[in-house]
Amino acid sequence: SEEQKLDWADLFILTTNPVGLRRDHVFPKLPLPLRDTVETYSAELKSIAKILFAKMAIALNVTPEEMEKFFDDDLVQRLRMNYYPPCPQPDQVIGLTPHSDTTGLTILLQVNE
Repeated sequence: SEEQKLDWADLFILTTNPVGLRRDHVFPKLPLPLRDTVETYSAELKSIAKILFAKMAIALNVTPEEMEKFFDDDLVQRLRMNYYPPCPQPDQVIGLTPHSDTTGLTILLQVNE
């Protein structure tokens, strides 16, 4: 319909962990500085996630071991980068339509220009 707002964003999504799930035709072809940054960022996110899962276990009154059953080292980790370019008709678009993430944990880094 003419009143419907449309998504207006460029997306780049990489599976970072486990390493075996990475796309062989994508990851090795990334520029080395980006690859190194993604590796470092991914490792730091994993560390933060482990801390948050331990805190969540306390809040949910379960043991850390029970939480680890759901979120172990084989947990799939994806890095999604969204870019919202200027739109010539901003009244007709929205960055991304409202949604729910279907993951156990989403860590959001918001960078504004």
